[in-house]
Formats: sequence, C-alpha cells, structure tokens
Amino acid sequence: MYVADSRGTPAPAVTPEPQAVAPGIRPGRRAALAPTVLALGTVSLITDVSSEMVTAVLPLYLVAGLGLSPLGFGLLDGIYNGISALVRLTGGHLGDRLGRHKALAGLGYGLSALCKPLLLLAHTLPAIGAVLALDRTGKGLRTAPRDALISLAAAPEDRGRAFGVHRAMDTAGALIGPILAFLILRGAADGYDAVFTVSACVAALGVLVLVLFVPGRRTEPSPGAEPVSLRAAFGLLGRRDLRRISLCALLLGLCTVSDAFVFLLLQRATGIADRWFALLPLGTAAAFFLLALPLGRLADRIGRWRVFLGGHLALLLAYGLLLAGGQQPALPYAVLLLHGGFYAATDGVLMAAAAGAVPEEHRGGGLALVQTGQALARFAASLGFGAAWTVWGPRPALAVAAVLLAAAAAACAWLRPADAMAAESRAG
Repeated sequence: MYVADSRGTPAPAVTPEPQAVAPGIRPGRRAALAPTVLALGTVSLITDVSSEMVTAVLPLYLVAGLGLSPLGFGLLDGIYNGISALVRLTGGHLGDRLGRHKALAGLGYGLSALCKPLLLLAHTLPAIGAVLALDRTGKGLRTAPRDALISLAAAPEDRGRAFGVHRAMDTAGALIGPILAFLILRGAADGYDAVFTVSACVAALGVLVLVLFVPGRRTEPSPGAEPVSLRAAFGLLGRRDLRRISLCALLLGLCTVSDAFVFLLLQRATGIADRWFALLPLGTAAAFFLLALPLGRLADRIGRWRVFLGGHLALLLAYGLLLAGGQQPALPYAVLLLHGGFYAATDGVLMAAAAGAVPEEHRGGGLALVQTGQALARFAASLGFGAAWTVWGPRPALAVAAVLLAAAAAACAWLRPADAMAAESRAG
C-alpha cells in the first residue's frame, strides 16, 4: 500500500543509482572496499575499545565506588542514551548543511575522547551526569556523518558489505574493551583511575587515526537540488521508500526488548551464576562480530529488506527459547547467537537500505531520521517492558513482546520499500 502524499501529489521516486564497474575490475568480481570504509572501521574499533572499557566498569564504579543508588543509576543511564538519540539529527543535518561529514564526525569523536579524563575529576552525580551527557552528545554528533561517509564511499551494490565490515570492526572493539578493563582492574592498585586514564589515551588515538587517514570529502548539492535545511531534512519523509523504512524501523523498535533485559531473562531461564553474568554481552558481541560481514554480503545479494526482517525473526526465535526455558546446556549459546545475529542482520543493513532512498546532499540527515526514530522507539520499548515486568512478571511481559514483534514483522513484510521489492525480484 502506497501512502498518499499530504499535498495530493505523488511522492518523488528515488532514481536508481548507477552500478558502474570500477576500472580494472572484471564484471562479476567484487572491487576492494574503499580505504575510507576501512579507516572508519579502524576509528570505530579503537573508539569502542575506549568506550567499552568505561561502560564495563561504570555501573560498579558508580554504585559500589561512589554509593549511587540503583534509581540514580537508572536515571543516569536514561540520560546517557536519550541524549545520543536526539543529537543524531543535529549531527546529520549539520554534516549535510556544511557538506563536511568528516568534520562533524571528528567533533563527535573529539568530545567523547575529552570526557574520558574528565571522569577522573567528577565525583558527584551532577558532575558525572554532565560528563556522560557530553560523551553521548559526541556519540550522537558523529553517528550519522560517519554512516554517511561509509555510504558515500561504497558502491551502491556493495553497501551491505561496507557496513558489515565497519560493524564487525566496531564490534571487535566492543569485545576487546571489557577484557582490557578487567585486566587493568585486576593488575592496577588504583583500578578505576587506571581504566579511565588508559581509555582516554585510546580515545585520543582514535581521533588521530580519523584526522590522518579518513579523507575529507565535501558533498556538493546536485544541480537543481533543494537547499539543505531542517525543513528539507524532515521533508525527506515525503519520499515513499524512506517513509516506509522509517516506519518499519519505528514499529520493530517498539517491540525490541533492550539488551539488559534479554541478559536478565537468560540468567533467570538458565540459572547462570552471577559471576558469569558480565560475560553475556560478550557472547552477543562475538556473534555480531562473526556474522556482520557475511550477512552484509548476503543482503547485497538477496535484498537488504529480506535480511533485515530475517534478523527480527532471529530475535523472535530467541524470545521463544527464553519463554521455553529449561536447563539445556546449549540454551545460552543459542540465545546469544540469535541475539548477535539479530544485530548483524539489522544494524548496518538498515543503514545500507536507507542510504539508497536518500540523495547524497541529504545523506546524513536522512540516515539520522531513521536512526533517531529507531533509538527513541527502543527507549520507549525498554520503559514499557520494564513496567510490564513490574506489573505482570518477566514471562508474561516477554510473551506480549514476542506477539507484538511477530505482528510488527508481518506488517513490515507487507509494507516494504519499492527498491527492496525490486532487489528481491532480481535475486529471484
């Protein structure tokens, strides 16, 4: 079903991008990934090592070290994630308006790097809250411009692979960071300060790699294109494909249980000891790391929308296993594999699909619209699931989430972008 434009005129169609073969590359053979993609992957790997070092120790540092209450930590965590989602629109719009996505990404990475040493000086809730808000502002500013750079550097038919490589490298950092923090805490006398100090040095290295190795490409508007403005950015939703992609990301995000709840449910279902609980996120990250590139390639070959929806079916299967429960030894591995596979099939693949529905001069703002809607939907889902858990208990709350996710996936399978249908018909 095509949604009619509010002005009564047909929504502008997206012109298919040419799929030229690079010089020296035989038809049917994949070209090498652009150096920009690999450089940004390296920046993300290094930055995620730094960020996940802090993320791994922050709850214990705040609650056990500084005596912050769980309610205070919950409030801080909400601020930590909410600000990042809202600032993405600003980062995407400014990158488009200035035509300098690298500069905006560099500003975002720089702000986050600056926050690591500031944690050494912050010892009260307001001060820590301000530092974390600044850190999330940096993350929000850099996300859409960085993804715009990836999409602009990769050939249209290769975007799934490009985002898959980037997400795999990013997730490798998420695996290394907690392990490094664990080793520092175990070996250093002043453990938390040592973690924050090393994290600051690693973050600075990430900014240096961005400055030296990521080329600064200025995006020039196409002849006759609408000037970049906030009105034009939100007007992108008048494009049928982007509207459908955004709507589906929003619907599915509203039915996605947050990672923390998944790990708590897995512990309840299997009786995993508390001392092993901190390793559960590493299981999801490992599966994400291993599957991101293969699923990105698969998305380029059979259609990104198929893989995106398949990822949500993997998540639905994980919910089913959690509801079934039992003490089967393979259950934790199966759930974590499906959970990581969900992220591998959706995170970069969604950006690859959305990039084809947005013109180059609006690439950052268009991707930010999709990212922000999905992030806010997941935040709302987390609040709703937490309330349902409190009122009904964990299993009924998860059962409701599973039913809603199945309904949303069915709706999105029917309401899919036109370019997704064309790609699927080409793939057979």
